[in-house]
Amino acid sequence: MINMYNSGLSIVRYLAKSNIIVQGRYASQALPQLSSEKYDVKRKNFGTVQAADINYFKSILSEQRVVTDESDVLPFNIDWIKNCRGQSKVVLKPKTTEEVSKILAYCNEKRLAVCPQGGNTGLVGGSVPVFDEIVLSFMLMNKIISLDEISGALVCEAGCILENVDNYVRNHNLIMPLDLGAKGTCHVGGNVSTNAGGLRLLRYGNLHGSLLGIEAVKADGTVIDCLRSLKKDNTGYHLKHLFVGSEGTLGIVTKLAIHCPVLPKAVTLGFFGVENFDNVLKLYRSAKASLGEILSAFEMADREAITSTSKNLKLPNPLSEYPFYVLLETHGSDEEHDADKLNRFLNKEMDSGLILDGTVTSEPAKMQTIWNLRESIAGAGLLDGYIFKYDVSIPIVKYYDLVPLLRQRLGSKATRVYGYGHIGDGNIHINVTVPEYNKEVSSLLEPFIFEEVSKLQGSVSAEHGIGFRKPQYIHYSKDRSALGLMRDLKTLMDPNGILNPYKVLPDDV
Repeated sequence: MINMYNSGLSIVRYLAKSNIIVQGRYASQALPQLSSEKYDVKRKNFGTVQAADINYFKSILSEQRVVTDESDVLPFNIDWIKNCRGQSKVVLKPKTTEEVSKILAYCNEKRLAVCPQGGNTGLVGGSVPVFDEIVLSFMLMNKIISLDEISGALVCEAGCILENVDNYVRNHNLIMPLDLGAKGTCHVGGNVSTNAGGLRLLRYGNLHGSLLGIEAVKADGTVIDCLRSLKKDNTGYHLKHLFVGSEGTLGIVTKLAIHCPVLPKAVTLGFFGVENFDNVLKLYRSAKASLGEILSAFEMADREAITSTSKNLKLPNPLSEYPFYVLLETHGSDEEHDADKLNRFLNKEMDSGLILDGTVTSEPAKMQTIWNLRESIAGAGLLDGYIFKYDVSIPIVKYYDLVPLLRQRLGSKATRVYGYGHIGDGNIHINVTVPEYNKEVSSLLEPFIFEEVSKLQGSVSAEHGIGFRKPQYIHYSKDRSALGLMRDLKTLMDPNGILNPYKVLPDDV
């Protein structure tokens, strides 16, 4: 039966909040294999950093913001799921767009490759070097510049942490339209650069629609100022969208303007047990029809996903075990009105049998505890050993088909195979865990999973980008004409190829 969730569950944050924690972890664990060796990549013809280059960087940044100590550089070389590892010798920490411009102009002249890095929470190796690229960290470009409380237009620097910005605008009765499990670490510039989707795309739409303006720096140091905060600006090409999803390969985002919706006055969260995936889809259709404009999130996770999280991270699950779980959230302006709509929906679907059991709450701490169970799935798999993570979009009727197919294909070779994600936008996350990296399992997964996604008319990347791990598979989602245009844009905007090399585009385009 449905009950109001009253147990005093503790709130647990799994994701690390800083590179200090990450660095400590690397000191006590084996380092991942170098990406260049693991994936057999050859270094391109870039320059190498010399003492004179370091001296120049210190002259414009100060000595403290040019990091060369090997142990201090290490965390910037490794992605958070410990899949990719680069060989950078230097990390630069600019504070202003002008400093970024000077750095890129110099690097372009010297043909020194650059890897821009935000919170380093990506899953495809896009934010870490492959060889000795200079890491350009945006952790110090974290200022909120302005907020128009009437229009909701926020202007901030690219290095702002998503959760910090959200907390800031909430104090002005607004919210960020984007919400991610990694919000305590990820940077808004990285969100734009990877075209992040997140948990509430169903309610607030794609990032393209929320982004009002952008400032970015080209490879030659030219600053592109499209930093307008107008909701409508139809003057020519939408240049700001060139940088959305380009992962720092066309230019580096330094500032952005984003539209922040009004803070909802009424928020309710439901967590339900469901018998099978067909019933998950039926429940989604019913939720759209019954809840309409207040439906903000509709998340699905299978039993293995929730079980691994609750067991690996010792997080309490308020429900018994069920084959599937649904997390449903509403955002509205009238608590009584929204509660009435939600109660009618719940009563109907309890009677129909689509909801087997569940819990509902409007208390912030309890909602966060339930959300934490869902948001921690990505990190929980790391405790099984090594994790293969796939972020794909599939037509909703075929949304879950790949998970049982992979379980059958891998058999006992995998510790776990599970799926979870955003039903509302067709984005499923598929995780495969093994005790340690295994080439046999890797060969069984790739390119098989991308071939199957292509057969289903899906996308090989839903919200984390292409990065380093997927350029050779991008053709499963983009034909040669589209890839050719992408290559033309790359050649035009970065003719020396110094911006985030080895990422996004395959070499044979």
